[in-house]
Amino acid sequence: MEIKDIRQRLARPALKLTAGGFRPAGTDEESWLGNVFLFKPDEVVPTNDAGVQLLPYAQFYLPNLPFYCPVLEGIRVLTVFVSAPFPEHFEPMGNNWLIREYGPEDLLVRKQLSVDGAFLKPFPLSAEVVPEDFPLWDGGGVPSDLEDEILKLERTDAIQSYYDLVTHTYEHKIGGYPSFCQSGVDPGEGFEFVFQISSDAKINLNVVDSGSLMFWKHAVTGEWALYYDFY
Repeated sequence: MEIKDIRQRLARPALKLTAGGFRPAGTDEESWLGNVFLFKPDEVVPTNDAGVQLLPYAQFYLPNLPFYCPVLEGIRVLTVFVSAPFPEHFEPMGNNWLIREYGPEDLLVRKQLSVDGAFLKPFPLSAEVVPEDFPLWDGGGVPSDLEDEILKLERTDAIQSYYDLVTHTYEHKIGGYPSFCQSGVDPGEGFEFVFQISSDAKINLNVVDSGSLMFWKHAVTGEWALYYDFY
């Protein structure tokens, strides 16, 4: 198999998200890290079973982001809350982490709600389309038949390493592939990787040790899954 065929099979588009670097417009149509200000009129900051507030991690205004993700179709605003310390890997959503989805018809209002223990610095997000994002080698999403083809290329010295063929976006992103630090994991059949929030000194986020929070959604049930790892 030729290199171009391997790349074509693996490549997925992604949207790289960068915190700050510009003055926010102050509208509802912006995406943020470390800030959630859109709620339904009767909603407040969610709490866990112990009554402790979850921390606001992200607010995405999807119509203004130049990226199409099928499992997010029909969602106008998506907000993310996570506990401190982090939930267990693949812990069901609802107690220690929560994603709220809002459609075009949902009435949302701006609320500036205080959150005890919030440590993320709020920054608006700019977006850059990455036409080709590729999986990491160790469990990152390379099918076994392509692994064999890539190893053949290495044995014949056509390439020195898999990473001669590909690039990977490690930053905050929607789409593409998850940025595993350790061997990759599979959340199960039907789950599609949707977005990640990565360690970022600018927003005061360190996922244990330079890791990423990674989120999948089930294409049929709509269930969300959360995993993170680190170095």
